[in-house]
Amino acid sequence: MNKKVAVLGAGSWGSVLANVLVENGHQVKLWSRDADQVAELNQKHTNQKYMPDFTYQPHLQATNDMAEAVEGASLVLIVIPTKGLRSVAHQLAAILAKIGAKPVVAHATKGLEQNSYKRPSEIIAEEIPTANRQAIVVLSGPSHAESVAIHDMTAVTAASEDLLSAELVQKLFSNHYFRVYTNNDVIGAEFGAALKNIISIGAGALQGLGYHDNARAALITRGLAEIRRLGVAFGANPMTFIGLSGVGDLVVTATSKNSRNWRAGYQLGQGKPLQDVIDQMGMVIEGVYTTKAAYELAQKRHVRMPITEAIYRVLYQGEDVKTAIRTLMNREVTSEVE
Repeated sequence: MNKKVAVLGAGSWGSVLANVLVENGHQVKLWSRDADQVAELNQKHTNQKYMPDFTYQPHLQATNDMAEAVEGASLVLIVIPTKGLRSVAHQLAAILAKIGAKPVVAHATKGLEQNSYKRPSEIIAEEIPTANRQAIVVLSGPSHAESVAIHDMTAVTAASEDLLSAELVQKLFSNHYFRVYTNNDVIGAEFGAALKNIISIGAGALQGLGYHDNARAALITRGLAEIRRLGVAFGANPMTFIGLSGVGDLVVTATSKNSRNWRAGYQLGQGKPLQDVIDQMGMVIEGVYTTKAAYELAQKRHVRMPITEAIYRVLYQGEDVKTAIRTLMNREVTSEVE
């Protein structure tokens, strides 16, 4: 099976996913707004800002013309930070309407939109009418770009309400090191993908403060409980949260230095101000913004999320990390089983 695929977004994850598709024998156009980045990818087959010292497949083609990328594509994969997703989807919708195309639209974005609290698939559905797309598919799971690039064994989920579209994504991406499962729980996959970034910040902060394995295990386990709690409140299947886009993604993000969210938390734990952490990272720290959206959403739905609330106070109210931990540990004791 040889397909034409457009990948919108040439950061670390978007560019590595595009590279996987090329390795699988597909014709891939990778879109970026940055003309210098496009030139680097096409001429040197590198992307030093996002993937230092990695060389991409020579057949991977980059472009800063979205229409050129999308022309003839069976699948359009969007890999854009949440805050830019709506504008990119809006631009894509205009192009699809103009050329009369109707591809499957997938995304690998992990977050919630500020103020609206919309999940990525909801944003895409609002911006791209059904006349110009087939189903929407979520590609999510425990997968750092740096690991996929070196062919570390990886398993992820393609979630969609349309099984045939999920299976298309599954077939396009699956190979000897990258295995894709299907799932019909879009809500659960997206909540798991977004909220694990919050817990990852907390895990990094714990290690930055010098805490060890017991603390990290407690945080991950109880963090998963509140991720599930919020997801189920919006109709997610609770079983999704013990799968790849739930506990799988949470574990890898909360234990790896490859995670921007973990690194941000680690620096916060060492006493660095949040703005300094953001400025030095140079890339979007999705969990910082998701914390605010999840905290506000939980307040509106009356869902208990004590870890998220503690991290919110650290990020947005200036509370000391040690004080936040002490408050969490001194709460009234309760039953583990809800």
